[in-house]
Amino acid sequence: MSEQDSVSIILASASPRRKQLLAEAGYKFTSVSPDIDESAFVDERISPCEYAERLALAKAKSVAEKSPNCLVIGADTVADYKGRIIGKPADAKEAEEITRKLFSGPHKVITAVAIVRIDDGTEIVESDTTTVYPKKLTESQIAEHIKSGSWRGKAGAYAIQEGGDEFIERIEGSLTNVMGLPMELLHRLLKRFVG
Repeated sequence: MSEQDSVSIILASASPRRKQLLAEAGYKFTSVSPDIDESAFVDERISPCEYAERLALAKAKSVAEKSPNCLVIGADTVADYKGRIIGKPADAKEAEEITRKLFSGPHKVITAVAIVRIDDGTEIVESDTTTVYPKKLTESQIAEHIKSGSWRGKAGAYAIQEGGDEFIERIEGSLTNVMGLPMELLHRLLKRFVG
């Protein structure tokens, strides 16, 4: 990645999973938490994909404003259940409702990726979709999952890389997309900047 030395990359995220995926891919970057109110973006009239793209772009822009010469990557992940946005549960009760809903049949996980650099007017946003086919969960599995608290801060109330794969029969699409940063898409978008 020697070509990257001249390009400063900032990941507009505090997500340990996103940081890990980017680091494992060999990118050098710093991480800055975006300062945006995600609840301001909730709008029943837009698709889950459009919602994720708007949020990813807002996250990237909020960080890019303070570092206009850096390439800023923003990302947002949502679960799409029959066209409805399933975000992060607020509490255990909501986590249980989401778990029962999402694990009753296939659902989609959408991650939008935005790349912004203010100095040269770069503004790109694209998304990737993976279809997740869940296993049928027993009542005790659902109860154990809620009790574990591993659903906190996770879109769809689960994380595939933190034991969530025991709930999954199979996926169609990118695994890293379900983890929160579709690396295949990101490599393609970054190629024009870091060679």
